[in-house]
Amino acid sequence: MSYELLAEPVRRYIRDQRWESLRPIQAAAIQHILATNDNYLLASRTASGKTEAAFLPILSKVDFRVAGVPVLYISPLIALINDQFQRVEQLCRYLDVPVTKWHGEASRTAKQKLLQQPAGIVLITPESLEAMFVNAPYQVKTLFASLRYVVIDEIHSFLGTDRGIHLQSLLARLRAVNTTNQFAVVGLSATIGDYSEAKRFTGDESRTKVLLDRTGKDIVAQFRYFPADDTGGDVPLPLLKDLYKQTSTSKALIFPNSRGLAEVIAVKLRQIADRVGGHPHYFSHHSSVHKEVREYVEHFAKNNQRQPFCIACTSTLELGIDIGSVEKVVQVDAAHSIASLIQRVGRSGRRNDEQSQLLLYATEPWSLLQSLACWQLYQEGFVEPLRTARLPYDLLLHQALSIVKERSGCSRAALLMQLRQNAAFTEIPAADAEAVVEELLRIGWLEALGGELIIGVDGEFVVNSRDFYSVFKTELALKVVHAGQTVGEIPFSPQVQADENLLLAARIWKIKYVDVPAKRVEVVPAHDGKKPMFFGGGGVVHPRIREQMLQLLSTKTVPAELDEAGREVLRVLRQEFAGCGLPPEAGHARPVLVQEDKLTLFTFNGTKINRSLTFLLQCLDIEFVADERKSSLTLSVAPALLKDLFEQLRLFALDVDFHLQDAVASNPGLLEFAKWGAALPPHFQVAILKERYFDFEGTAEFLEKTELVRFA
Repeated sequence: MSYELLAEPVRRYIRDQRWESLRPIQAAAIQHILATNDNYLLASRTASGKTEAAFLPILSKVDFRVAGVPVLYISPLIALINDQFQRVEQLCRYLDVPVTKWHGEASRTAKQKLLQQPAGIVLITPESLEAMFVNAPYQVKTLFASLRYVVIDEIHSFLGTDRGIHLQSLLARLRAVNTTNQFAVVGLSATIGDYSEAKRFTGDESRTKVLLDRTGKDIVAQFRYFPADDTGGDVPLPLLKDLYKQTSTSKALIFPNSRGLAEVIAVKLRQIADRVGGHPHYFSHHSSVHKEVREYVEHFAKNNQRQPFCIACTSTLELGIDIGSVEKVVQVDAAHSIASLIQRVGRSGRRNDEQSQLLLYATEPWSLLQSLACWQLYQEGFVEPLRTARLPYDLLLHQALSIVKERSGCSRAALLMQLRQNAAFTEIPAADAEAVVEELLRIGWLEALGGELIIGVDGEFVVNSRDFYSVFKTELALKVVHAGQTVGEIPFSPQVQADENLLLAARIWKIKYVDVPAKRVEVVPAHDGKKPMFFGGGGVVHPRIREQMLQLLSTKTVPAELDEAGREVLRVLRQEFAGCGLPPEAGHARPVLVQEDKLTLFTFNGTKINRSLTFLLQCLDIEFVADERKSSLTLSVAPALLKDLFEQLRLFALDVDFHLQDAVASNPGLLEFAKWGAALPPHFQVAILKERYFDFEGTAEFLEKTELVRFA
C-alpha cells in the first residue's frame, strides 16, 4: 500500500534499484508523512533505510516548482553530507530536483548556482548555517523563506549537547524567516532511551510523532580478557596477537576509546601482518587524520568486495557514513555509554541481514566489569536518557551576538523578544536574558548606538572569526606534513618537539621541525623504535551502568560470553567484595573497604556525581585519591567519622554556589566544556556548571540515602 502512495518517478527509482520490498520504517514513514504535516522522528537500527524513509515521501509530496529551497538536510558531519549526497542525488535525478552541498569544503560554483536559482535540496551542517546567518543573512531569506521540510540526520547525536541547543536555536531562526508555511522537521535517529527530549527538540512537542522500528538483529558477542603488562605498554602484546588472529581474514572495525590507541593498534597490527605475510590493509580513522586520507579509507572499505581490511577508529565511524559490509566490530576496553555501543555494533552485519559480530576486549578488571554491565543493560533494552540543558546562558549569549550581527543592529526590545520566542531558551527567565545582554554591553561585545544595539569594537573580533560559527571548542591543531603531503593534524602540546616520534595515519613519524606560528610540523618516517606519542580522552558514564556493575559483583551468575580469563577475573573481583555481604539487589548499599590508616568508598555512581563528590572534598580540604575507573574515593578518614563526613558533604552540596564561583575564579579551566562560558557573569557560570558538569542535587540525595557496608 505504501508503495502506491509514492509519486511515479519515485516508484521508478525503487524498481530500478530492484528492491524486493520496503523496509518497515520506510513503509510507516511514507504513510504518515504523506498524510499529515506533523514532525516525525524515524527511529530504527543502523542500516535500516532511514534516509530513504524520509526522502521517498518528501520527494513525492513537495512541489519543487515553487521558488526557493523547500527541503533542507542538516547533518552533524561534513563526511556524512558527502556520503549522503550521492544517495540523495541519485534519487533526485528521477524528479530533476537539484541537490547542493553547502559547507566549507563544497564547490563554490555549485553554491553560486544555487543562489542564482534557489531550488531543490540543500545539505548543510549547523555551523555552515550559522555562518550564513552571520555573514549573509540575505542568503538565508533567499534560499529558505519557503521551506517545507527540514531533515535532521543522526538527530540523537545532537540531543543533550551544546551543539544540539545551537541547532534548536537555528531552527527557531529559520522559522522566523519562513514566510509561507511553517516547515515540518523529520529527525533520523538511532534507538534512544527516551523520546521526550527528541520531541521537544523539534520546537513543537505536541505536533511531533515517533515512528519506531523495534526490529532487532542477532548479535554474537564474545568477551576476551588480556591483562595490561607492567611495562606501561599501550596495548598488551597477547591482545594484539589475538586481535590479529580474530580479524586477519575479516572486514573489521576496531573501536578503542581514544585517537592515540587507534593509532597504536593500527600500527602494531600492520607490523604483525608485515612479519607474517598478512594483508596490508590496516588503517586508522579519526578527526586528526587528514580528510583526504579518511575519504580514501572510506572509499576503499565501501568499494572493496573481496579483500579483508581493518580500520582502527573513533566516533568518526560511529555515525552513518556508508563503508559497505563490515563483518566484525571490536571494542577495546569499555565503551563509555550504551548508546555508543549500540551505534558501534550496528556497523557490522549491514548487508543481507547478517548477524552482527561483536568482540569486546578488556585489559583491566574494572573495564571488563563495565563492558559486561553495558552489554547486559543493552540486552535489557536500557539506553541512557538524554537531557538538554534548560538554562544554557552561554549559548544564549552566543546567539544574541549572532542575531545582532544578522540584523546589522536591532533594538534591545527586539533582541530580547526574539530570544524569548526561541524554543532553545524558553526556560531562561526574561530578567536573566536581559542580564546576559547587559554583560555583553559591559564587556564591549555589544554597543548601544542611537537606540539600537550593534556589535561593539571588541565584539567585531569575536563575530568575524571563523571560530564563532561553532559552539564547541576547537583545539589548536598543527598540520603534520611529510614531503609536501599533509598526513593529518595533531593538537598542540608542549611534548610536540623535534626528534620526538609521533603516531598518525597508522604510521610512526619522526618530528624534524615544529613551526607553531605557522601551525605546521615537518615529519619523516621513523625507524629508530623510539616510543611514539599520541593523545587520548575520557567519557561520562551514566549512574545506571555503575549500578549494574555493582549488581554483577553481588550475584553469582557467570555471563556465557566470557572467556576463561575473564571468568577468573570476575571470580576474583567478586571474592574481593564477598566480605560486604551485599544482597543481589544492592539498592542504596555501597561497600567501604576499611584499612589501617585509610578507607576506600566505592560509590558505584555516575561520573557527574563522582565529580561533585571530589569537588566537595576539596572544599573541605580533605585529602583523597579518586579512581573513576573503579568509581572509588580513598580517604584518610577514621571509619567512625564517615557518617558525619557524609552529612557535612550533603550540606555543602545544597549550598555550593560561593565555592563554585571561587573555584572558577582560581581555575578558569573548569569552564573548558562551555566555549562561551568565560564571557558570562559569575553567577551564570555557576549555573551552567551545576547543570551541565556537576550534579549536586543527585549528590545530596546519594549522601542522604547511601547505606555503608564495611569490609576489610
